[in-house]
Amino acid sequence: MRDVPWRRQAFTLIELLVVIAIIAILIGLLLPAVQKVREAANRIRCSNNLKQLGIALHNYHGDRERLPPGGRVRNMRQDWNWTQDQGSWLVHILPYVEQDNLYRIYEPVLKEDGPQPPRYSVLDYGHGAQAGHILPRDAAGNYIGDQRPPPKVYICPSADYDPIQRAGSTYSGSLGPQCAMGPCGYNPYQVWCDMPAVGIPRSPEHGNTWDTADLRGVFNRLGAKVRFADITDGTANTIMVGEILPHWHDHPWQWVHFNGGASHATTLVPINYPTDRQVSCATDPPRSWQNWNLSWGFKSRHAQGANFLMCDGSVQFISQNIDHQLYQWLGCRNDGFPAQLP
Repeated sequence: MRDVPWRRQAFTLIELLVVIAIIAILIGLLLPAVQKVREAANRIRCSNNLKQLGIALHNYHGDRERLPPGGRVRNMRQDWNWTQDQGSWLVHILPYVEQDNLYRIYEPVLKEDGPQPPRYSVLDYGHGAQAGHILPRDAAGNYIGDQRPPPKVYICPSADYDPIQRAGSTYSGSLGPQCAMGPCGYNPYQVWCDMPAVGIPRSPEHGNTWDTADLRGVFNRLGAKVRFADITDGTANTIMVGEILPHWHDHPWQWVHFNGGASHATTLVPINYPTDRQVSCATDPPRSWQNWNLSWGFKSRHAQGANFLMCDGSVQFISQNIDHQLYQWLGCRNDGFPAQLP
């Protein structure tokens, strides 16, 4: 008598549904853990980016006895000319982040005695004048590298932002508690820039000054000269650079330009205060990305806070629940109240 080969029966529909349900439950359990591990890795990489920027800034200071200009506009002192763009601090430190070739593209117009940047009509900074390139032309007369994405070290991997589509950075130099009146008529945090009793007197709006004494933080877009010696509260106690979310900020789109958001963040705004690019001043001032008193804040995709580079080169993760007065002291370089993180 021959043995009949054993055949396993196929899954029944119920068994198949049970297996699918079990797999779905396992995925549901594992996915948050995977996302948490991925975010932890991204946060570390973001911190490492800031450490590299800190080394670059210190090396720049060592060579030139000053920090790079947050942004610089040639001859602006004479005629307030917004069209003579000489780049952001992110451009000026390119040689210090191993981006010499990229720096050479912009170098010809980064000197006060260099060629005047050409004018063009693509960008408009909203000051009644056409914007000025800091970019030279190629042999065919085309501007070189206008939409060139920033180096990877200028982008936090956690940010849900495409630097290829919009050539911005996720790191901004700190204005500290500099006054930043918005255009929406809603300025809930302006009071924090006018508190002489705690060492923070009123300051020129938006950091628009060449005079170091009028600058509360470390950077501004007009090139006020700041040295480490000017940070009298201590370099370990003062914020130098922090994270921003370009699509929550109304000046974010060009990392190379002085007015492109690289020095447009103030500690007046609570960390991770949400603003919405789809919301205008007219429809919802408390959420509008056009409101500088809200959008010019440090913001990240990290849970419960953001990474900051301190002036001594250390990187700190600061909670979005930090005491707001303490946050202002950390932002101000010379308030006379040296502050330390908890």
